[in-house]
Amino acid sequence: MSKKIFVLFPDGVGLRNFAFTNFKEIGEDSGFEVVYWNNSIFPLKDKLGYDEVVIENRSIHPKTGTLNRARKRVELALSKKRFNDNVYPTYRFPLSFKTLKATLKSLFVKYHEVTHATPKGWQRLMDKMYSAERSTQRYKDCKAQLEEYQPDLVFCTTQRSTQAIAPMLAAQDLDIPTVCWVYSWDNVPKGMSTIGADYYIVWSQLMKDELLKYYPKTNPNQITITGTPQFEPHYDTKLLQTRDQFFSDHNLDIDKRYICFSGDDETTSPLDQYYLEDVAKAVRKLNREGYNLGIIFRKVPVDFSGRYDEVLKNYSNEIIAIDPLWEPMGNQWNTVMPTKEDFKLLVNTCHHSDLVVNICSSMVFDFAIHNKPCIYPNYEQPQLKKGVRDIGQNYNYVHFRTMPEDAVVWALNKAEIYKGIKSVLDGTVNPTSIAKEWFKVINQHPCNMASERIWEALKDFT
Repeated sequence: MSKKIFVLFPDGVGLRNFAFTNFKEIGEDSGFEVVYWNNSIFPLKDKLGYDEVVIENRSIHPKTGTLNRARKRVELALSKKRFNDNVYPTYRFPLSFKTLKATLKSLFVKYHEVTHATPKGWQRLMDKMYSAERSTQRYKDCKAQLEEYQPDLVFCTTQRSTQAIAPMLAAQDLDIPTVCWVYSWDNVPKGMSTIGADYYIVWSQLMKDELLKYYPKTNPNQITITGTPQFEPHYDTKLLQTRDQFFSDHNLDIDKRYICFSGDDETTSPLDQYYLEDVAKAVRKLNREGYNLGIIFRKVPVDFSGRYDEVLKNYSNEIIAIDPLWEPMGNQWNTVMPTKEDFKLLVNTCHHSDLVVNICSSMVFDFAIHNKPCIYPNYEQPQLKKGVRDIGQNYNYVHFRTMPEDAVVWALNKAEIYKGIKSVLDGTVNPTSIAKEWFKVINQHPCNMASERIWEALKDFT
């Protein structure tokens, strides 16, 4: 009899890895019954025809969010103390004091950050959070679903979400094995592990070492290295369009060479529009020198700020915006869901661009797979003022400490944007081979086999 695996989506972040790749089909070919335990607003049955059990009750305990913020701050304070490293406070989000309710919550968080920055204090917060979630109707509903469908294992697709706590606790209380996927390359040092599980699946040896470093109670035997399905579509040649077709679909000039500017979210790069403008100015200058260039602008899917509008208008001859194919399913940013079609768009954007300009994201690896280099701007804009987050601190984060200095082209001022693009196009600089070596540290290779390795791991856990 085949083993039934509940693949838990606490939110939409796991869709790209575990619904829009070949993950499900590979699992079924391996003899598993794959059922999605869906807490996201994306209708898997309607859109993709996948078996799903929907978690209708999305109400976490009123205290859980505040307890989790306190837990994260305590964790970061512990890391600062344990490793004597001032990087950890830079991971904290600002506390809000705008209303009485927000002030009371922030004072609670701040009090615990100061008084509970010990392993026992951290554990007390975790216990309170889990106890609160066990008291909810949501927990009871999840437990009832598990008792009805009786899966052999629950595989949670992100370790970050408070929405995952009740379902995972329900599974553990019923002695159903639980496995948690660590979602992103930068998550572990940032204190973003909200839930506990029996087993963990990670991208790399680096990530396994980080889990053991930051969560010393974890046993090495609980952690399996597989790589991430995130990059698998880049190896699917069936997704590739011809240059003529891609250019025709997106009104690109067939005679131009294109570079991609991959936008960042407002937290990471609040002045991102000015970096796009710097790239546009560099391209305009290069075109005056005889180059025939354009810019493909791919924004962050959840950015509805309009902050790029003026730049797009002023540089309409240079920039073509090709928006990610994500679908709004509500009025909030976190209700904008990815689509399977966006994988094809991303793959072809990488394939048909000569390089990417981006501030500190993993897009460097997407392009490296296609043998295309990345330029990282690392300078501040004159519009930077008090209260606006600088981008420079991003490159000081722990996950960048594995980075070889020459894995990208660095632009340390506005003029070096022009210089970097020109050097790449002229073939005098190409850091792609070094970026690929860095990629091997970040993600288990071969990259196109991650889903198979995950299913092998799940087989061992059932």
